[in-house]
Amino acid sequence: MAIVKYYGTGRRKSSVARVYLVSGSGRITVNKRDIDEYFGLETLKLIIRQPLVLTGNLAKFDVKVNVRGGGYTGQAGAIRHGISRALLQADGELRPPLKKAGFLTRDPRMKERKKYGLKSARRAPQFSKR
Repeated sequence: MAIVKYYGTGRRKSSVARVYLVSGSGRITVNKRDIDEYFGLETLKLIIRQPLVLTGNLAKFDVKVNVRGGGYTGQAGAIRHGISRALLQADGELRPPLKKAGFLTRDPRMKERKKYGLKSARRAPQFSKR
C-alpha cells in the first residue's frame, strides 16, 4: 500500500517552505527537528498550526517541512502558506474557509533594495549647509 503524500510550497519574504502532509497523528517536523525544538516562541507555533486548526485536521496529518531562507517569523509564515496549499490538495472543499482566513494569499511584502547615493533603501545622507 502506497503512502499518500500531499505537497505544498509556501513562501514569505525570502523564506521558502516545502511542506508534505502524511496521514498520521498530528506531529509537526521542521528541518528534521520537532516544532518545539525549532521554534522557541509560542506565537510562531500558533501561526503554523492555524490552517490545521481552522479545518479540523490537526490530529489527522503529520506535517514534514523543509524550510530555508529568512528569519523565524518569515519561515513560520511560509510554513503556514505551504500547509494551506497542501490541505487544498488533500481536500478541495477546504478552499472557502482557507481563502476567507487569508492563508492562501502569498504575502508579497519584501525588503526594499538599497539604492545608490543613499545610505539604505530610502535613508539619504545627512544634509549639511556648510
